[in-house]
Amino acid sequence: MSTSDKPASPIATEVLRRVVVTRFDVEQIVLVPILAVIIALVLGGIIMLATGVSLSSIGVAFGALFTGSVGSISAISETLTAAAPLTLAGLGLALGFRAGLFNIGAEGQLILGGMAAVAVGFAFTNLPMFIHLPLALAAGMIVGALWAAIAGWLKAATGAHEVITTIMLNFIAMRLADYMLRNPPIQKPGRSDPISQSVLPSAQLPKLLTWLDPTLRVHLGIIITVIAVAFVYWLLFKTTTGFEFRSSGSNPEASRYAGMRSSLIIVLVMACSGALAGLAGANQVLGVLGRASPGFSGGAGFDAIAVALLGRSHPVGVLLAGLLFGALEAGGRQMQVSAGVRIDLISIIQALIIIFVAAPMLVRAIFPFAFAKRVPGEG
Repeated sequence: MSTSDKPASPIATEVLRRVVVTRFDVEQIVLVPILAVIIALVLGGIIMLATGVSLSSIGVAFGALFTGSVGSISAISETLTAAAPLTLAGLGLALGFRAGLFNIGAEGQLILGGMAAVAVGFAFTNLPMFIHLPLALAAGMIVGALWAAIAGWLKAATGAHEVITTIMLNFIAMRLADYMLRNPPIQKPGRSDPISQSVLPSAQLPKLLTWLDPTLRVHLGIIITVIAVAFVYWLLFKTTTGFEFRSSGSNPEASRYAGMRSSLIIVLVMACSGALAGLAGANQVLGVLGRASPGFSGGAGFDAIAVALLGRSHPVGVLLAGLLFGALEAGGRQMQVSAGVRIDLISIIQALIIIFVAAPMLVRAIFPFAFAKRVPGEG
């Protein structure tokens, strides 16, 4: 479906095709993030040394970080479980970044999407799973999309910057969820603390490896995540709508000259972005928690900003970044148990990674031998 409302100028369209990058840049999407991770881990070790951690404990900590993330089937299960919501929300943010919209409201969209999925998950009884589960997932996506579309409409209609509006919408969503959790019909009957009713088994995402070990938590959400990555890739790089999204982000003026309806694109991009964040919230409550409580998101909506940046707003890059952050989260818990190093260090390492990803020239300066020499005049 095209969002154009008048015939596009062939010249402007050709200009846009030249300025919008569609190739998979290995250096930008793979090499820079890998080197950023290496630098961040080294600096993380230096920080541990500076805070009195012995060299042997640092070795144990990094060993635990590795084994806790990929060292066993259980560790891989935890990594994939943690990666799914981060990747889904990161995909939504990447979609906005590609269109020139800095949507940082994934946390609010994720929370309300999760609340909607929980409500549908316990409210509809006697439904078969093949109807109930998709219904709960769709509810999460729709509510997330509508919540994000508010910021899109405000930008299109009034010029309100999406950074400000999405920040405020995050706070509103958090407090709204707290209110709903303390009141019927969301609050669990007989409880005075803020907690929702439990999702019915027919709306829960099935566990994938219970036949191997009943304690393994990885669930159908990871497969949905991979499908979402493929869908976003197809949407961005294989459809007219995706081209218009990217064109609006790369050159808004030329996009308007080409006949694209920028207002409609803004609202549409924000809605798609919110739908993916809402799906991330549904993934958490239907696959891991089985209910909602204050802080059930675990800050995944905020971490997803880092995932989208680390993935260079490319669907494949976001998937790899989500897996990395999922591994850091799963391995960080093991690191705290085995070496006594607080999991806060993982947040420091994540922040360092983003700093170096945001400054690729610094990475090039540290590892000049890892990059191909640029030909003068090459873009």
